[in-house]
Amino acid sequence: MTHVAAAALNFRIGARTVLRVKRTLVPVAISLDDARERRLPPLPPLPDAAQGYVVTSLPEDRLEAMTLASGGMIGFVRQRYMRYFADLTGSHEGYLASLSSNARQGVKRKAKKVAQASGGQLDVRRFRTPAELQLFHGIARGIAVNTYQERLMGEGLPDTPEFVRTMLERAAADEVRAWLLYIGGKPAAYLYCPAAGETLIYEYVGHDTAFNDLSPGAVLQMEAFRDLFDEGRFARFDFTEGEGQHKRQFSTDAVACLDLLLLRPSIANRAATTALGSFNRAVASGKALTEAVGLEKFSKRLRRG
Repeated sequence: MTHVAAAALNFRIGARTVLRVKRTLVPVAISLDDARERRLPPLPPLPDAAQGYVVTSLPEDRLEAMTLASGGMIGFVRQRYMRYFADLTGSHEGYLASLSSNARQGVKRKAKKVAQASGGQLDVRRFRTPAELQLFHGIARGIAVNTYQERLMGEGLPDTPEFVRTMLERAAADEVRAWLLYIGGKPAAYLYCPAAGETLIYEYVGHDTAFNDLSPGAVLQMEAFRDLFDEGRFARFDFTEGEGQHKRQFSTDAVACLDLLLLRPSIANRAATTALGSFNRAVASGKALTEAVGLEKFSKRLRRG
C-alpha cells in the first residue's frame, strides 16, 4: 500500500508561519546516487485520499522533466538547498587536504581542547555489531534527551521498539555504523549512520548541551571519518537534505537540489499555489526594500519572524 503523509503549504515571514494550507501527499525520496546521476524517481499510484506527491532531493536541473513526467500535475518548489556529501574513496590525508585551511585548523584546535578535557586523549568508541549497537542505543538516548534536536524538533535518536528492531537488523547485516564521544568520562555526543549500499547516511546526531563550548559534534564527525577511511568499506558519506555549516565544512561535493510538490490540478490547489507564490515574492521584495533603505533592525526582526 502506498504510504501517505501530512504536509503543508506554509506562508512564512522569516521563521514565522502566518498561514498553513494542509495537504495529504505521497512522499517520494531520491537517494544520493540517483540525485548524482540525475535519475528521475518513479511515481507510485496515487491513492484517492492523496492530493499529490512531495519529491525530495530532486536535482534542480530535473525540475521541468519531473513536472512533465507527472502527467499534468501542478509543480510547486517547496525549498531549494545543496545536498552535501563526502567522497570516502581516497585517503584520510587526501580528504583533509581537500578542506579549507580554516576548517582543518579549526577541527584540530577543537580536538585538542576535547582531548585536554579527557586527560590528554580523545575517547571515541565505535559500534557495529548487534550487541554493540544495543549498548550504544541506551547511552546515546541518554544524550539525546538533552539535545536541541530532541527538545525542539523531536528528532533525537528514536526510542521506539520499531527503531531498535530495525537498528539491530541492520547491524546483523553489517549495514550500520555508530560512534560515541566521551569527555571527562561522560557521554558527550553520538552519531548514528545506517548504510545504503556503498553510501553511509548521516541520520541521527546530537550532543549534550553541557559540552557546547567544546564543539563535540565536529570532533566526533572527524574521528568517524578517520575510521571510515581506514575501513575502506564505503564510497560516500551522505549528509542528506538541508544545509548547515557542519555539512558544508565536512563535505567534498554537493548536488543542487529542491523539494517539489506535485499536486492534482484542482481549482483549490491552483489557487493555493498561486497565492503562496505571490506571497513569497512579496516577502522577498519587502526584505530587499528594507535592507536597501538601511532598516537593518527591522530587517533582522523580519528574518527571525
